[in-house]
This record gives sequence, C-alpha cells and structure tokens, in this order.
Amino acid sequence: MAIKRYVADADTTITNAFRENLTTRGSASNMGRADSLEVFSIYGQESSGSSELSRILVSFPTSDIATDRTNGVIPASGSVSFYLRMFNAETPFTVPRNFTLVASAVSGAQLANGTPIDFAWQEGQGIDMDSYTDVTRDGEGANWIMMGSSSITGSIKWGNQGSPTVGGIFFDNINKTFTQTFDSGVEDLEINITNLVEQWVNSAGNILGTIPNYGIGIFLTGSQEAVVAAPDATTIVPANAGGARRSYYTKKFFARSSEFFYRRPMIEARWNSAEKDDRGNFYYSSSLATAGENLNTVYLYNYFRGQLRNIPEIASGPIYVSIFSGSTHDDGPGTEAITLVVDGANVQTAVPTVVTGGHISTGIYTASFAITASSPKAMDTIYDVWFKGGDGIGDIPGIIQYQTGTIEPQKISLQPQNPSTAFVSNIPNLRPVYSSYETARFRVFTRQKNWYPSIYTRAVSSTPPFIVESGSYAVTRVVDDFKAIPFGTGSNLHTQMSFDVSGSYFDLDMSMLETGYAYKIKLAFYNGSIGSWQEQPQEFKFRVEEG
Repeated sequence: MAIKRYVADADTTITNAFRENLTTRGSASNMGRADSLEVFSIYGQESSGSSELSRILVSFPTSDIATDRTNGVIPASGSVSFYLRMFNAETPFTVPRNFTLVASAVSGAQLANGTPIDFAWQEGQGIDMDSYTDVTRDGEGANWIMMGSSSITGSIKWGNQGSPTVGGIFFDNINKTFTQTFDSGVEDLEINITNLVEQWVNSAGNILGTIPNYGIGIFLTGSQEAVVAAPDATTIVPANAGGARRSYYTKKFFARSSEFFYRRPMIEARWNSAEKDDRGNFYYSSSLATAGENLNTVYLYNYFRGQLRNIPEIASGPIYVSIFSGSTHDDGPGTEAITLVVDGANVQTAVPTVVTGGHISTGIYTASFAITASSPKAMDTIYDVWFKGGDGIGDIPGIIQYQTGTIEPQKISLQPQNPSTAFVSNIPNLRPVYSSYETARFRVFTRQKNWYPSIYTRAVSSTPPFIVESGSYAVTRVVDDFKAIPFGTGSNLHTQMSFDVSGSYFDLDMSMLETGYAYKIKLAFYNGSIGSWQEQPQEFKFRVEEG
C-alpha cells in the first residue's frame, strides 16, 4: 500500500463580509457545520474603498499520521510525500480566475504577556454562509475575531490577547507556507506540504512534532485580498496597503461534512512501496547494458505462520548471500561458490563469493549482485544461499543457513525488431466483494498477447508469467467512472506495482473506497520504446461493503 488518506477532523470558514444590509459585518459568524468552504475578497461593495474577506481553516489528525509511522504503515521521513487536497465545489456565484491561494500553518495564540496558549481554534456549529446569522454561540467556534472559548480563560482572540489580530494568525515561514495558482478557477487544490507535515509529526521521544498542529489557513495572497490603507475603527479589517482594487468572488471547496465521500479535505500520503524481486526476471551481465542495469535484486521473505517476521538472529541487521552452480545431479547447490559482482562492474573485494544483503521491512531481506555468463559458465539454474556469519557455506562455526533458493538466469540478446507490447492480464485471486476494513493483496498475472506455447510446454508446465517491471494500477467507480484512485505515475509512483517470481501484485486499503459501490481496476504498463505509459484494455470489477 503506497497511499494513505487522512480526512480533515475540523474545518470552517471565517469572514468579515457584510450582511445583506451592507451595514453589519458577519465577523462573529461561524460556519463550522456547513458542507462547503469558501475564499473570497470583495472590493468596493459597501463603499468605494470597502474590503470584505473570507478565509478557510482546516485541521487534520496528525496524531494518526505519527501513529501510522510508528507502526510502519507509512515510511520514515524522506521516503513519503504529503499532499493537501481539497476539491472544487460548484457555485452559482462568479468564479474568480487567475488567482493564487496560500496554504499556511495556523499559529497559536498568546496571553497578554506573550506566553503561548496551547489552544486550537474550534470548529463550531454554524451553517449559514449567506446571511451570516449563525453567530458563535457560548463562545464555541472560531470566527473572524476569535479562535473559540476556554472554560478557564474564556474567549480567546486571534494572536496576542493584549493586542489581538483578526482573520486568523499564520506562519509566514517558507517551510510552513505554500501556494497554488488557479487559472480557470474551478481547479481542485493539490499542494505538496511535506515540510509542514513532517514538522507536525516528527517526534523526539514522546514529544509530538517540532511545532504544534493548529491546522492550515487557506486564503488569497496579500496582493489579491482587497486593498486597505489602514484598519477600520473596529479593527475588523486588517491593513493591506498592497492589496487589490478588484474582487475575487467566490472560490468554494467541499467541507468535511459534505455528503460526497471523495471530496472531503484530506492529507494524502504517497510513496513508492514497489518491491522488485528479480528472481523470475534474472539476467546474466551483458555489454549491452550498463553496470547498474546488470545488477539483479533478489528477495528473501521470512513468513512464520502466515505472518512476516524478522529473523531473530538477524533482526534488521545484515544477512549474507552466496551463489552456487548446481551439484552433479543439479538437484541442489554445488560446493564451489561463484564470484559475484556487487556494483555492476566490480567484484566484492573482501570475500568475492559473498554479498552482504540488507533489511527492507519486517521479514523482508534483499541482496543485489551481477553474474557473468562465463563465471564459471552459463548455467540453466543457480542456487542462492542465505546465511549468517562466516564467509561461505559449510560446517564452519558461526554459520547459520536460512534458505536455499533457485534462480534460472537468462541472457540478454539483441532483437531483430521491436517486441510486441500487447499483453493479456488477469487477477486470479480477485474476489467479488471486499470489506471496507481490510487491506487486500491483488495478484496480477500477465503474459504477452502473441505468446504461443508448444505442445510440450502445454503438457508439462503452467503458463509462465511475463514480468512487468513498470506497472501501475488505478481504481475507478463503475457507476460514474469517478477515479477513486488515479494512476500514480508521476514523481511519487505511488501506485506502482511490485513483482516477484509469480508476477505483479499490489495492496489496496479498502477503507479509501466508499462502501456500497462497484469498482474496477485498470492497469497501465510503461513502454520504454516510446517513453510513456500504456493503459491496458482489461478491467477487473469488485464491490466494497461495510464490515
């Protein structure tokens, strides 16, 4: 699984806009239970220089992100990207064009003496986004003027309580502030906020993060919010001498209370979790490939009673691998280990027959090396032996052998023409129904479309899989072709499939899919000869049900 979504746990819109009478401002209004969020700037509606603004506040359960990292659900910092995603909501109002939204971390409030207050803004219960009649009740719920109310200190205003501000208080640090430009105005918002999320969740001991999580504010840039030479008498309008003398009205997004499952604000974690086991796609070194391309990576999976477990003597430390040709009867490894190349070009210097492998994740170990067809000769089968201690195989003190596997190497050869890029795929373990609480592994079997076995092959063996080294999946809702999980073939490659000797596979967290609907899986394979991904014609359907 290389996608994890964290839906907002609070959101609201705050505004200083005038009510319909153009006399009273809605600065005390709360919209925490509305099904949409909005950003706008209105210039000159009440008077020739009047300013009316609207900003969004949204927060996310970053403690869940930290817990998932601790439990290994998402990878460590540096191996995962976090995206703020919000989805356009249609509106009957004029949609602004050519504008930029800022997404900035919300800062905390302070007492009059400057002491920080550990207090997050409150979502509130209001729903009126037209007349602003749902004022914050009993002090609970953020609005333009205050963050909410505490049973100890009472109402808490934005910023320093001795000299408060309005409209929220936000960081302006480059690692806490991000932007996106909208051309047509109806685009969704998608911003990489990895730097901010890592500041929220990176922990030292049991202390969560380097800055507190008070959510994110979303608003127009200072140059696009309406110009204000100086604050008004009530300090409801902040000064903005460099602002715009035009309106940007209105950009709407779906809120977390929206009925549309996939359109709620979220932080989406993306990473490439593809495991590429070359055991079934192993090649002898060739001058037709680069040194790096000549390397093969093989995996060792330690399953105990159906669960991946670290090898106790190894844990996450190094493991060793030697490669042998066959015995006299070629029914197991021989006695002489083969010299291995560890970087595509150079022999391992200390012990040329041993490669040091590494720990990838719980119960999974890998080793990478190359073998020339002349070392000592091209063999149909070679044997990989995984062990601990010593420098080879045999009854040497300290040697613990864990696994002996088989590999059937191939030779790289020139082709007289471009090979066929047409494939036939199947998911043999596909079930008709899945629970929303499970993570399912889908096994993808692929063969070339023009593959024709001989009579002998059909009689004595099963169809061999074609190993697709770069394959991706997408999940689409059947009823309306909505892309619940689009192809992740960009920089993150977060929907790239793994492969091993049996073919391709991927894991899918069913909680990301709305229950009660049928879905279809689509596949795409990368075609290096044309430098693009090619979507495959097959579709694989299933349903997701609650429980």
